[in-house]
Amino acid sequence: MARLFRNTGLVGLCVALIAPGFVAFQAQAQNVTAESTGLRAPVSYNTYGVPGLIDMPSGRSAPDGEVALTYSHFQNTTRDTLTFQMTPRLSGSFRYSLLHDIRPDGGDTLYDYVFDRSFSLKYLLVEEGTYVPAISVGVNDFLGTSFFSSEYVAATKSVGRGIQVTLGLGWGRLGTVNGFDNPLSFLGDGWDTRGARSQTATGGQIDTSNLFHGDAALFGGIEWQATERLRFVAEYSSDAYPHEDGSAFDVNAPFNIGASYAATDRLTVSANYLYGSELGFQLTYALNPDIPPMGPGLRVSPLPVRRAADFVGGRSIGAVRSNTEAAMEGQGIALHGLRMGGARARVEIENTSYPATAQAVGRAARILTRTLPENIEEFEIIVMSQGVAITSVVLSRRDLESLENDVDGAWASYARAQISGVTGMAEPLPGLYPQLHYGIAPYIAPSFFDPDQPLRADLGVDIYADYRPRPGLNISGAIRQRIVGTLDQSTRVSDSILPHVRSDSNLYDGGGGTTIPRLTAAYYFRPGQELFGRVTVGYLEPMFAGASAELLWKPNDSRFAVGAELNYAHQRDFDQLFGLQDYNIVNGHISGYWDMGRGYHGQLDVGRYLAGDWGGTLSLDREFESGWRLGAFATLTDVPFDDFGEGAFDKGIRVTVPVSWINGQPTQTSSNITLRPVWRDGGARLNVDGRLYETVRQSQEPALFDSWGRFWQ
Repeated sequence: MARLFRNTGLVGLCVALIAPGFVAFQAQAQNVTAESTGLRAPVSYNTYGVPGLIDMPSGRSAPDGEVALTYSHFQNTTRDTLTFQMTPRLSGSFRYSLLHDIRPDGGDTLYDYVFDRSFSLKYLLVEEGTYVPAISVGVNDFLGTSFFSSEYVAATKSVGRGIQVTLGLGWGRLGTVNGFDNPLSFLGDGWDTRGARSQTATGGQIDTSNLFHGDAALFGGIEWQATERLRFVAEYSSDAYPHEDGSAFDVNAPFNIGASYAATDRLTVSANYLYGSELGFQLTYALNPDIPPMGPGLRVSPLPVRRAADFVGGRSIGAVRSNTEAAMEGQGIALHGLRMGGARARVEIENTSYPATAQAVGRAARILTRTLPENIEEFEIIVMSQGVAITSVVLSRRDLESLENDVDGAWASYARAQISGVTGMAEPLPGLYPQLHYGIAPYIAPSFFDPDQPLRADLGVDIYADYRPRPGLNISGAIRQRIVGTLDQSTRVSDSILPHVRSDSNLYDGGGGTTIPRLTAAYYFRPGQELFGRVTVGYLEPMFAGASAELLWKPNDSRFAVGAELNYAHQRDFDQLFGLQDYNIVNGHISGYWDMGRGYHGQLDVGRYLAGDWGGTLSLDREFESGWRLGAFATLTDVPFDDFGEGAFDKGIRVTVPVSWINGQPTQTSSNITLRPVWRDGGARLNVDGRLYETVRQSQEPALFDSWGRFWQ
């Protein structure tokens, strides 16, 4: 029953999400609808962390893009859920539960405790209208142990002042109270029977054989929004809790009542009385990634455009360069190069502060109106990253002067801009290289849900440095010193029959002393008009050293890209210093990338993984204008499910939270979290910093188009 996922950024994510909850948000951000005949109807989340009543789901969906963290507890049952409204109609939930005194196999065997993970999907079939209820269909625990396996169709309608009524039909666990013959039995006799719970040795396998099969049952309830913040709920449940009744708690009646109070516009506290026997408690924190807690933030205001006729700066190239460099630095932009010829200036910049490259381009353009002589009529701004030129943006000085205060100035400026790809390396200012950046920062490395200990963590400091002797060449590394912690107390022994490329992760945590998590030299270059290259060597990650070479084909105006990566990986010693173990392997992938627009991204990687297995990884992500990014991935290889072990195949959820969203300061720093229910050896890919696609795409035309609304900000 071992269930484990670990990540060094999860505590940071929790702090990032919860702390801003007590900052005032716009009230309307919590609403899905506002009935003209009564109080607003905010979305509520049930004990499973999905939009619903108390224990039952409802027909409604959350606002598009909303992220909700839910903690619920009642007798012997604790659930932690992350729910993401991926599209206006589709939501997904990952749930981790701690269950005591249950009979998960349906027999007489009683388990002291079980850690269980489950996934849910919910789709809004019909939006609520004047006469039509909101109707949703959902599936629970279709990918896991099937302990909570169930399906439902639910309809919810506002019927008066702050009152909503829900009626639903459930199968599986939601069809165990006063069940009746399956109304879908007209499709065939097989629909009347639901197979036994699919509890495999490995778990994690997709099981569709029982979907909407077996007996069905009705559930429903009523919600009353008494005030803007206080809500009362009563429901009739169709879940008999067959594995818990009589052991974990007593199910005396299928009725639940509850009340919830919105402590803030994001944090809701709920209390419930469940099944005639138990009191329950619930916390829900919901946020919208595009609504930062600090509002517009504390960023430096952009400089106003100065008309050419008002130019008063120095005219020598030295004066122009120094003035431009100082002004750029004050706006959080690095000036790499500046050349003037005739009526055009070519200016090379690197965005070091802003989540959106378009914002850096806009601010740089304003600066140029103030520092370049009046005879310069066109600005060619070259956007660079890692010392290579990526995109050329040509802007007219007259357009900047006329559109600065125009109502539609952002899109008018985009329509008049000339955006194209550019080839070559930087032509740096004299004395710009070499560059050295270094610093020291605290770190926290937690480990969650180890069955032997629910929470472990290390605290310490990182000393990091980044040395750039010339454009494109980057030598960087970090030294980590643990100060206090409990990660070294894990005694789990890997039972994997594959090479232990990830399952010995606790042995890398066990040293407890000074480590070198990363020490690399990377070179970035442009081998062709639409090609980008990277070579990285050194201690690539805490578990592997080696060499990595990558080539990316990415036309500037295309939303498609293709890349190839070849790696030689050599396993490091557990102390994460300079020693190596015997295991080494050549691996790599062919990757396809698709920017679907509206913030949706897809990626397919096909190739060989660290354990020598062959297969592919499919990733789907949604990126918000604020810089938030949420997605999921799944990897299938030629390793059989039984050989892979618990979880059957590699899969997980990844979240990126930009620090600028939290503190309102312009910065490109972010907290990256990958949540894996189980970290096994199959489907394990080498971790290499600075892969090309993410390095390049943010500065190319599709990304500039999507974020051009920030050009004047």
